[in-house]
Amino acid sequence: MTPVQPTSQVSRTLSPFGTTIFAEMTQLAVRHAAVNLAQGFPDFDGPQLAKRAAIDAIEAGHAQYARMIGVPTLNEAIAHAWRARTGLEADPDVNITVTSGCTEAIPASVLGVVSPGDEVVVFEPFYDSYRACVALAGATARFVRLRPEAPRTRRRGFVFDPVELRRAFSPKTRAVLINTPHNPTGKVFTRSELEQVAELCVRHDAIAICDEVYEHLTYDDAPSHVSLATMPGMKERTITLGSLGKSYNLTGWKVGWAIAPENLTKGVRAAHQFLTFATATPMQHGAAAIIRDGRECIDATRSLFQRNRDALSAALEALGFDVFRSDGTYFVMADHTPISVRLGRDDVRDDRGFCAWLTREIGVASIPPSAFYSEPDAGRSFVRFAYCKKESTIAEAIARLEKLRHHLPERASPPGAHVESSTLRERGISA
Repeated sequence: MTPVQPTSQVSRTLSPFGTTIFAEMTQLAVRHAAVNLAQGFPDFDGPQLAKRAAIDAIEAGHAQYARMIGVPTLNEAIAHAWRARTGLEADPDVNITVTSGCTEAIPASVLGVVSPGDEVVVFEPFYDSYRACVALAGATARFVRLRPEAPRTRRRGFVFDPVELRRAFSPKTRAVLINTPHNPTGKVFTRSELEQVAELCVRHDAIAICDEVYEHLTYDDAPSHVSLATMPGMKERTITLGSLGKSYNLTGWKVGWAIAPENLTKGVRAAHQFLTFATATPMQHGAAAIIRDGRECIDATRSLFQRNRDALSAALEALGFDVFRSDGTYFVMADHTPISVRLGRDDVRDDRGFCAWLTREIGVASIPPSAFYSEPDAGRSFVRFAYCKKESTIAEAIARLEKLRHHLPERASPPGAHVESSTLRERGISA
């Protein structure tokens, strides 16, 4: 008898999502020895204060499972920082759950409070795990798109249509999933925008799941980050997610948290106990120390990233990219169309082809943002760069990007360019 060949072992729920774009582009960067501005992790070490506290915890014998909801000293540090930033009280034992990074806090929150048949409003482009988590919960995502502002200013940001937001809510809406400051666009949602979200949550009795991992990373004259939980009527219906990794450059420690009222915390913990149960004990002690006493580390990180953002954005603009404003996070989005049209190559017309070519031929890796859209064509003209690197790394990336000039003709005249050029004119961009 001929053996039956095994079928795919990936579940029908997860198989549509494939391998995450971050792993894919980092592998490509390694293969071509490219400067990795794709995956958002620093290429330098985290603060000594945190490391020393984690080492002390190991040497003191903190090697067993932590309390499921978090090491008490870390829960207390998170509660204190939350009160200092928002003015809201949080009981360390009742309202705070420590998770294995925000990447675990997201499914713990979604799976904990969303049921099959529910709908979840999601802003797009989205962090790629959002859509997968909604699918795992058996719910349906309703998308609200962030689009570039009209080209009234030299550098535009992203905004949503209030009408589209209202239409996304329905009697089936259970939750809205919002990320501010926003990855990948660098947008910081304004107070006015958050008020619109809050009003609809209250009207529809919906829960807000707020991913605020970049809470401290806003720059210059950008709007200050506002937590949705501080809006009228929202404290009792908001789960706020945070992370050690972004502000303190400790992404590999995988320490995150969820802050929520007791009834929503029960949902988060119901899922958390079966996802990871507890986060690494020594790392929680290190996290507590840096959250308590490491404010100057945040200030230094923000200063570094702002310099990097300014240098990289200016270099991209000088090369001809249409660069969008990055008010927060450590990402900058750009439209590659002015470059890809001039290259005149069929294999670089969309974001995946362009990012792969940039990695292979120029030696700089980036992320194709179509992976962050429900309709990938909506992101095909964009490219995302991460600037959470050493200044020398950004300088090397800029030097390599200068090689683009050798690939660009002086005049944009490839066959078929008139189609893309008309699109550019509609956006106010010169090809």
